Formats: sequence, structure tokens, C-alpha cells
Amino acid sequence: MSAGFARRQVALAALALNAVRPLPGRWAGIPAFALGWPVSELAPHLLCATLVDTAAELTVRRRTSTPSTTGLVAAAAAAGLLGYIVTGARRVGTELDEALRESIGEDYLTTIDLPGPVDLRLPRGSVARPFRFRQRDVEKIRHVQYTEGGRRARLDIYRPKDRDLKGAPVLIQIHGGGWTIGTKGQQGLLLMNRMAQQGWICVASNYRLAPKHTFPTQIVDVKRAIAWVHENIEEYGGDPSYIAITGGSAGGHLAALAALTPNLPEYQPEFEDSDTSIAACVSFYGLYDLAGLSETQNSVDLRDRFVGPWVFKKDPEADRDAFVQASPLAHVDEQTPDFFVIHGANDTLAPVQETRTFVAALRELSGATVTYAEIPGAQHAFDVFSSIRSMHTIGAVQRWLQWHRASRTKTSS
Repeated sequence: MSAGFARRQVALAALALNAVRPLPGRWAGIPAFALGWPVSELAPHLLCATLVDTAAELTVRRRTSTPSTTGLVAAAAAAGLLGYIVTGARRVGTELDEALRESIGEDYLTTIDLPGPVDLRLPRGSVARPFRFRQRDVEKIRHVQYTEGGRRARLDIYRPKDRDLKGAPVLIQIHGGGWTIGTKGQQGLLLMNRMAQQGWICVASNYRLAPKHTFPTQIVDVKRAIAWVHENIEEYGGDPSYIAITGGSAGGHLAALAALTPNLPEYQPEFEDSDTSIAACVSFYGLYDLAGLSETQNSVDLRDRFVGPWVFKKDPEADRDAFVQASPLAHVDEQTPDFFVIHGANDTLAPVQETRTFVAALRELSGATVTYAEIPGAQHAFDVFSSIRSMHTIGAVQRWLQWHRASRTKTSS
């Protein structure tokens, strides 16, 4: 048994080390993410597992074999690294609150007059059950058709159950997946359920995927969904005058691009007169430069090795304008809506440098309120299931959205 214990603990120590310091190198991004993301967010569970395994090694198993010195050293290293991850995750709530206070005011909590918790505590049981998404007090209306087509032309609506809604604020969720995979039911579930519990209506939309459907099909579909929400959400109790948008990864790109290009005719073929304006955008670990404008190695590699041949099926040099137009970074101006931009410091799929450039442009060129949170220790997709870090982040987004809605209501009254 000692040999098995040693192997388990050495493997766990290596995984924990990658979570703290992701594998370096140009080609290590995907394996570093795949190995580091679950370890980072399930660190409390893995820490408990290694402590139980070590206790068993020192008590029950030592009756039949000598405890493995290598295994015990590796277990100590794993426990130390996992404890470091947990400690860092527990600080995220305070760090996010500081980011909110810096950008929207020390007294931002006094502006929030909508129901719901506004403290930094985690919901009871949220970390113990990381894959529990359904909430009894939230109703989900499935597969609403927002335009002609099959299942990629459908959306889901989340709203409070057994409540008479009228004029509820609306949040649209756009899924990620590199513009090539993913569905409306896979991402943003924590945030949508949380906001629905607070009286919001949340809409999760599908869109057609590359490479079968090349860009700009994806943003066109997103804008069709936004237009549908403007025209129909009142029937479900929503307020079409207040629509925010969110998304992660490729969904963060599409959400940001939609927010920055309201009513752009090129992205609204045959529905040019439809309203696709957005009040605010919350973008998680998005991609903001598909043209390589920032000249970072990641943006150039993404453009040349993936976006060009797989998403656009165009040459980035010969069709540069299409790539520039698809880059949120190129659309920042004085008309930009308010943004809350969130990115993990340890993200190896969408390195944080590009997001820093985007946030700098937002702050320099727009008159918008810009909140930026760079989450220490967070990998890509860190908010997909419930963890200490993700729940603190979802709580901060809730407060930001409630603040934004309350501020907008106060200004218009």
C-alpha cells in the first residue's frame, strides 16, 4: 500500500505545484489549464483527501507495511501547496470588495436598494457541493426560439419562481468554448441562479459554431438574441430598457463585442433596425484582440494558429479589417458602456496581458465606469462550478450589477 500512497501523493504534489505555478512554455497552456483548473478550485476537497490518506498510511496501513518516506514528504508538500491555494482563495472576497470600492466608490453598498445578501460570506454549503447548480426558488424556461433554426437558435430563461415579475432587470449570458463548442446550459449557471434569486431575469443563449459556421455568424446570432430580448422579455416580466450582458472566454469576447458595437449594421444583416444596445457588460477571462493589435505573443498565435484557420477561415493579413472589426479592443470609445472585467492571474489559455491592455484602453478612451479584478491563483474557467474563489467572485458580480442597476434607476428617476 505504501507504494500506492507514494504515487498518489507525488502526483498530487505535482498537480498542486502546477496550480500554484502553471507549467511554463508556449505549448504548455492547454495541459497547464487541464491539470491546474480543477485542482485550484477543488483544493479544499483535495486537502481533506490527502490528510485522510496520510492518516490512514500512518495508522491502519502501517500494521502491514512501513510508511513510505517519499510518500510522507510528498504528502506534506501537497498539503502545504493546497493549503496555500485555499488561503489565497479565502482572501479573494476582500480583494474583490477593494476593487469595487476603488472603482465605484467606498459607499457603493449604500446605493444598493435591491434585495439580497451584500456581505462577503459564502452561501452555506456552496463549497461542499461544488456541482450543485439547481435552485428550488428559480424557474427555468427551456429552449425558447429566438430566431429561425434548430437548437442553436434557442435560449433558456431563468427567473424567480412563484413571483409576479414586472420590470425586472435582465442579464444575458453568452457561453464560451473557443467559438467551436459549448451550449447555453454549461456555463454561467452560478451567476444566473444567483441573480434570478435576487429578482433578475437571466437569458442564456446558444449560437451557431465554427468551423461549420464562420465568423461573424457567432456575433450575428448573439445580436439576434439581444434583439429578441429587447422585443420580447417584457412578456416574461423583464425590463427591456435595462439589459446587461456577461460571458466567459469566447463568450466574454462575444459579450464585450456586442456591448461595444450596438446596432452595428455589419453585424445585424436583415435586422439592422433592431435594438441591440446593452447597459453594462461583465466579462470573464475574455479575448479582446483577435487581430494582434496589442502585438502580444498570445494574441498573434491565437490569430494565426486558431482564429484565422478555424473560426474565420480567412488569412489575417489579406482580410485584416475583419479581424480588427471583431476585436473589442478596436471599438473602445467615449460611447462605451460600463464594464466589469474579471480575469485569472494564472490563466494559461487566455493570458492576462491582453486583458490588461483592454482595461487600459477602456480607462483611457472611454467615459465608462471600469471595474477590473485580476483574481490571484485563478485559472481559465474558474467560475464554472462552486468553489471558494468562484463564489466570492459571483458575489462581487452580484453587488456590481445591483449597484449598476440601482445607479441607473436613480439617475433616470
